Amino acid sequence: MGSNGGLPSPRMRLTPLTADLLMLLAAAIWGFGFIAQKEAMDDIQPLTFNAVRFAIGALAVAPLRLFIPRIHHGAGPADRRRERRLLIRGSILLGLVVAAASALQQWGIVETEAGPAGFITGLYVVFTPIIGMLVGVRTNVATWIGCGLAAIGMWFLGIKEGAGGFTIDVPAMLVLGGALGWAVQVQIVARYSPHTDPIDLTVVQFTVVAITTMLAAILVEGPGEALNLVGAFRSATWEILYSGVLAIGVAFFLQIVAQRKSPPSHVAILLSLEAVFAAIGGWWLLGESYDARTLLGCGLMLAGIFASQTPRLLHRRPRPPES
Repeated sequence: MGSNGGLPSPRMRLTPLTADLLMLLAAAIWGFGFIAQKEAMDDIQPLTFNAVRFAIGALAVAPLRLFIPRIHHGAGPADRRRERRLLIRGSILLGLVVAAASALQQWGIVETEAGPAGFITGLYVVFTPIIGMLVGVRTNVATWIGCGLAAIGMWFLGIKEGAGGFTIDVPAMLVLGGALGWAVQVQIVARYSPHTDPIDLTVVQFTVVAITTMLAAILVEGPGEALNLVGAFRSATWEILYSGVLAIGVAFFLQIVAQRKSPPSHVAILLSLEAVFAAIGGWWLLGESYDARTLLGCGLMLAGIFASQTPRLLHRRPRPPES
């Protein structure tokens, strides 16, 4: 995010606890996915890596159609045409946004430790309600407090102090740009997932990402690198399989299924815990150690993430029942 043994059918009634556990599982998969993304950069270029893993993600989700019936919203021909239009429009929008966000993140992660990269990416929780405000959704004071804390934390991670004064950490800024893209992605999923089939939306958007990213890889990294897929797979086998099957195929599908009945802000707070899993993975698997400035920055960003969601955490409303 495979067999569908651990994935619920979208027709199956999901309890609030089950949906939350699925989103937490997605967060864990994504968090440890930072390890695979960083390790793969020793053997493969960023855009080529993204193109391959999203293509594998599409192939991993597509077979679920054999076990999960397609969901239709309405029975008439007009309803089906409208559903197809929404699927195409949503998939293209999601594909382009995810392609851009994943490219920025992958370029940035080459020179950024997995733990801090996870915390920076987690800032999409703060960006999500702000972007929602642009489309008419109110933003409360807690969100602005969270933005302030996150901005201070980002200063400690993204602005480095040296003998020559302060310098901008460009890789960290690239990861931050990716976080903004993921916030846009959450809002687009919220718009289209309740009106389209989740498997179709997942597979088509991943296909769009794979095609557009491969074209970009050919232009930026050269056809020799981008089209040497066999060599890329041999040199980064487990990283590509983890990122493609689990981080792309399973986790994104879990998000789309769970978010059909959940507001974006609730989804974002649970999925943002990927930052914690990324830090644990970086320390445990990569032997990363973080200085006081990095720890302070990560701590402030985590505080900002939770502060922005305080109203929802204190006044959690019951979810509407599954139809």
